[in-house]
Parts: sequence; structure tokens; C-alpha cells
Amino acid sequence: MLFDFEIAFSNGGDLRGRGFRLDIPGASIDESALARQLVQDMRLLVVSTVRIANARVIEETHKRDVAAAGAAP
Repeated sequence: MLFDFEIAFSNGGDLRGRGFRLDIPGASIDESALARQLVQDMRLLVVSTVRIANARVIEETHKRDVAAAGAAP
């Protein structure tokens, strides 16, 4: 998935991303589930709001799987 996001925190501040890539389970995901997965994947706390924009599914090999396969035990 490729998308832009804005996250506001309840204790102040925000975080924004443009052209962010995130693996999703399956071929599609609704905006609220994508927001939850983003927050969980980034291990964020005290999140107040998440806005998703320009979301689209892209086909791409998962980078973490590729890096882990090449890593020495």
C-alpha cells in the first residue's frame, strides 16, 4: 500500500508521511484498518487522530522478508 498520512498525538505534536509504503494483509484494506495497522507497525502511543490520503495498492516484494533472508544467523 502506498499512501500519505497525518497523525496527531493527544500529548501534542504530529507526524506526517508522504508516499509511505506499508504491507497489508490481502489485496485491499479500508481506511480505518489501514490507520490502525500504521499505528501498530510504527509502535506509536497516545495517538489522537490518523488521516489517510491518496491510498493505493501497489505490488512490491516485502523488504523485511528479503533483508531477513539475507541476514546471517
